[in-house]
Amino acid sequence: MPTSLFTRTLLAGAITSAFATSAMASADEMPAFDGELSGFEYAYPVERFEFESQGQEMQMAYLDVQPEEGSANGRTMVLLHGKNFCAGTWEATIEALVDAGYRVIAPDQIGFCKSTKPEHYQFSFHQLAANTHALLDELGIDNATVMGHSMGGMLATRFALMYPEATEQLVLANPIGLEDWKALGVPYQSIDDGYQSELETTAQGIREYQQSTYYADTWAPQYDRWVEMLAGMYEGEDGERVAWNQALTSDMVFTQPVVYEFGELEVPTLLLIGEQDNTAIGKGRASQDVQATLGHYDVLGEQARDAIPEATLVEFPELGHSPQIQAPARFHEALLEGLAVQ
Repeated sequence: MPTSLFTRTLLAGAITSAFATSAMASADEMPAFDGELSGFEYAYPVERFEFESQGQEMQMAYLDVQPEEGSANGRTMVLLHGKNFCAGTWEATIEALVDAGYRVIAPDQIGFCKSTKPEHYQFSFHQLAANTHALLDELGIDNATVMGHSMGGMLATRFALMYPEATEQLVLANPIGLEDWKALGVPYQSIDDGYQSELETTAQGIREYQQSTYYADTWAPQYDRWVEMLAGMYEGEDGERVAWNQALTSDMVFTQPVVYEFGELEVPTLLLIGEQDNTAIGKGRASQDVQATLGHYDVLGEQARDAIPEATLVEFPELGHSPQIQAPARFHEALLEGLAVQ
């Protein structure tokens, strides 16, 4: 998150003071949302999947958007959000896919956005994949293309490894986890320290990090909505619980690499990579020499393609961590073309 693993420790470039002054919303202007993001509307109706996990009653919010009658192509896409993202952040991608005839399922994972944020939970990509598989079972979906962005790329990879028979195709959009940061020299941060950092999250920190990393030092007014979505949860009455869940899931991301298992993937994989991305979890905790070696997506995308048995790589040289938001038309054209060859 912004002042810990996903902002203060990852900030990859100087942001001008002029930008910070003009773009930062004051605390009075920032909306406040509760722990389930009530009041922040997604572009599509939100449904709820209720289930029990680890002895607790959970509810997973999700979107289930279907094409108009007569236009369906018979395929389902499951969209897995990143750590600083939500199901709602996929809205442009959902529209493009539904227009092309796909049914789209986009869940908010446990611990995120409109879903349950438990006080105690053993977060793992295996558990989140199992939760997602249970949702698909509930919906009667036994085979789908699974697409993950950022942290969702790690989750999508784990899902495909656990449920290859249920995965028609894997799509990874600027996934994190293409390198093992701790093995490369990034020191571990305890969950307690991560929690304290999360409590310091601000809208300004979120915006500065997103400009630097998500949008390759560019900004557009429509990006502010996603800043408000994140910052508003910290501003609300459940801000401490939000921060605690973010600390728990940051630990999951840092300690559960999937990169070593790319060679075991059994499904066709499409990699969509903005090469200006510089994400490397915990980079700010490492020495300058180590920092210089991390987060080079122009190299990491090619390494992932070479490691995955059936992989196709599409690169966007001038785009950052969120190409689906930064350049939606180009991104979705490449996505639909990559899906069509399946």
